[in-house]
Amino acid sequence: MADMSPKKIKMPEQDPNVRNRNFEEVALGYTEEMALKEAQRCLQCKTKPCISGCPVNVAIPEFIKLISERKFEEAYKKIRETNSLPAICGRVCPQETQCEMHCVRGKKGEPVAIGRLERFVSDWFIQNRQQSEEKTEKAGRKVAVIGSGPAGLTCAGDLVKLGYDVTVFEALHEPGGVLMYGIPEFRLPKALVKKEIDALKNAGVEIITNMVIGKILTLGDLKAQGYEAVFIGSGAGLPAFMNIPGENLNGVYSANEFLTRINLMKAYKFPESGTPVKVGKNVAVVGGGNVAMDSARCAKRLGAENVYIVYRRSENELPARAEEVHHAKEEGIIFKLLTNPTKILGNEKGWVTGMECIRMELGEPDSSGRRRPIQVSGSEFAIDVQTVIMAIGTSPNPLIRSTTPGLNTQKWGGIIADDRTGETSIEGVYAGGDAVTGAATVILAMGAGKKAAAAIDKYLSGEK
Repeated sequence: MADMSPKKIKMPEQDPNVRNRNFEEVALGYTEEMALKEAQRCLQCKTKPCISGCPVNVAIPEFIKLISERKFEEAYKKIRETNSLPAICGRVCPQETQCEMHCVRGKKGEPVAIGRLERFVSDWFIQNRQQSEEKTEKAGRKVAVIGSGPAGLTCAGDLVKLGYDVTVFEALHEPGGVLMYGIPEFRLPKALVKKEIDALKNAGVEIITNMVIGKILTLGDLKAQGYEAVFIGSGAGLPAFMNIPGENLNGVYSANEFLTRINLMKAYKFPESGTPVKVGKNVAVVGGGNVAMDSARCAKRLGAENVYIVYRRSENELPARAEEVHHAKEEGIIFKLLTNPTKILGNEKGWVTGMECIRMELGEPDSSGRRRPIQVSGSEFAIDVQTVIMAIGTSPNPLIRSTTPGLNTQKWGGIIADDRTGETSIEGVYAGGDAVTGAATVILAMGAGKKAAAAIDKYLSGEK
């Protein structure tokens, strides 16, 4: 009989006043008893509405039932049938707007903690079992995957299971894409990402790093080398700026550079890591998404006394996950909402000394459905800051599209690809994830990689 408690089992966490000075994982995970109790809240609905909210179609009720029977290894394997990166998804997926949003228990209380249970079985398996995958016999047909982020890894994992000879080409020196350079250690431990990638390598996926496609090799070169299909999952690594005065001052970072230095190059371990990153006493992070929250929380951990989130709309319009906003507030991040920067101030030596801002108010909804921010005349003021981090979005790097004749793209740089299959304007070339949509979530990128893998299999099998 189901446990009808209206509340989720709370996830243990580090104390906010301790964790905001270290880079260790914030959420500590369920114990076995916690996981069993939470699994018993699942009603095992016959209609399985939660699955409809999962971009990779995890068999959610099935794996939760296995947890309730203490069959943790079987639960993990059930998830892995459709999800190549379960330990990652259990930590960074926005379950509250996906699978958990459709959970029947959410109608009269809190939904089942699907993400926390996914994390539990993944962590249990990593700690208690040897990470290994059975290699599928390869049929000798080659597929190239560009980018080793969540879209590329998922596409590669699905294709290798189908018997294809898959090579992933990664521009950086470490595979993982945004999982390695974008998401901080305290949200997603890098050792765990490496374990997930090792599992794919064990299954037969080859990963070549330091390989910039569009510079070292073109898509035409890959075709000439015998790759019968190509998946582009190169992400969106080109940062956006506001084009306001002072953005070229020392002490102004794009969130991409700031987080890459910290996450991939371990700047928080300087001088041991050899990579420095400088933050002042007061830091302003411009933007309201998950990247902005990550940047602000990292700046706090690097020693900043006051860290401000500067966002031009209200809290109701913040695009970041509610959990990330909650954690940021707990850690002492200061929110300056309905505020927009107009100028970054500097001294004669070229370093940031402050930021001029203006108050905003919300008008009628714009094309995004959110209320349009409007400047309030005469409300200008200044913030004393020594570091400014721009976290207002990214777009795809133009290198691939500029070296691939016939590849159709959007005006803003995204590759045009079919929503259902990932097919592009070039036969045999598919694309998905942030390279198509612009910056989005890990799980949506994984969903795109999964759809493309199925479409590539049909294409190479002669099906339309």
